[in-house]
Amino acid sequence: MAFVHHSKKSHKLRVAILMGGPSHEHDVSLSSARNVMQALKDRYALQTILIGKGGEWPFPYEDIKQNADVAFIAMHGTYGEDGTVQSILQNIGMPYTGSNALSSAIAMNKFLSLRFLGDVGIRVPRSILITRSDWRADPKKITNTIHQYLHYPIIIKPNALGSSVGIEIVANPNDLNHHILKSFEHARDLIAQSYIDGREFTCGVLDHGTEESTYPLLPTEIIPRRSRFFDYAEKYSHDGALEVTPPNIPENWIRELRRTALLAHKSLGCRGMSRTDMILGSDGVLYVLEVNTIPGLTDKSLLPKGAAAIGIDFPELLDRIINASFLSFLHKK
Repeated sequence: MAFVHHSKKSHKLRVAILMGGPSHEHDVSLSSARNVMQALKDRYALQTILIGKGGEWPFPYEDIKQNADVAFIAMHGTYGEDGTVQSILQNIGMPYTGSNALSSAIAMNKFLSLRFLGDVGIRVPRSILITRSDWRADPKKITNTIHQYLHYPIIIKPNALGSSVGIEIVANPNDLNHHILKSFEHARDLIAQSYIDGREFTCGVLDHGTEESTYPLLPTEIIPRRSRFFDYAEKYSHDGALEVTPPNIPENWIRELRRTALLAHKSLGCRGMSRTDMILGSDGVLYVLEVNTIPGLTDKSLLPKGAAAIGIDFPELLDRIINASFLSFLHKK
């Protein structure tokens, strides 16, 4: 798919919207891109670039600079959110939205990012990394470690995928091997965590391209209607999870959710935007589950809801993300 021009007015900022890619979230990316295009079509000279499911570009990627001033990355998961496309754009000197390649790669790696967050005092679930090579070499050693250090029920999930793809809940220790193998169908590396019973929340963060300008949005409580957690169906089906922004909780907890999301954003070196998923356990402890550096921008997505709750409508949210990309690009020069 070649460039698609939505405006011929040359005085407008030229924005190339990158979408698709070799990810389980390819279709989610297309939905995000459609929403972005609809919101920005009268404000910028828009161009769309569809990255194929094999990671192929429709032209040499260096040519993007001939037709665009900034790249808006509307891609999620592998390739789009893990630092790959960020590295490509950095190497050709192209401003782009969101975090840099290193921060993107760290945040996408759940095990590594939780280690980073734990080091700055954020409470995170105890996690065990399961690589495919280690599993093949000695599965019994891994299951014994899980039995020893985690308590049931247990969550098994891919270490570097989004949209809750490949997550398994293990209630019975005898079923552990089966669920690990099912999760391995989606990813090379997994993590095992004790299931935390509690209330799920998420909170977005924006900045103007520098750490000093970072500010949190209002948090959202996520209340699954059918599943035990915020899985793919709860996220994207029309009758999915109930999302309450701001949540009906005491003000001190709202402050704590915002403070924690802000700290997570800064600790991982995120830029432009992020969204931190958390759970307030029945033990009264707030745990961070993961940090998303390119949150969804569909009509069901949580970052726009958090922004709207403090008076930032969707087009303005996108303006802020685009403007932050330029400041971040100049700041790194």
